[in-house]
Amino acid sequence: QVQLVESGGGSVHAGGSLTLSCTASERAGLIDVMDWYRQIPGGGREMVATVSVGGHRLWYANFAEGRFTITRDGTRNKVWLHMNSLNIQDTGVYYCHVSDYSLGDWWGQGLQVVVSS
Repeated sequence: QVQLVESGGGSVHAGGSLTLSCTASERAGLIDVMDWYRQIPGGGREMVATVSVGGHRLWYANFAEGRFTITRDGTRNKVWLHMNSLNIQDTGVYYCHVSDYSLGDWWGQGLQVVVSS
């Protein structure tokens, strides 16, 4: 099975930045798609950003466009989410997710992000 190791959560003041990272244990090949989702207090889980192998698919949620950047290592199954100009409304749990035709879907345990005034 695929295991996802996440890091980078924490607390920042409004206007600050955080970078999240996720590494998948799969070693046989590159995973098709790697994503970041989040769940804000009182809300459902929503996609933040996604990137496919070679960048053939790259997408950001409206709330992330212009503030967040997703990057992926071209030779490893590792992805980052660089978050700038964070708002209080960005507070929530952020999840790494991977999707592959052969391996299926897998989720990380989640990272807590707290943005304070």
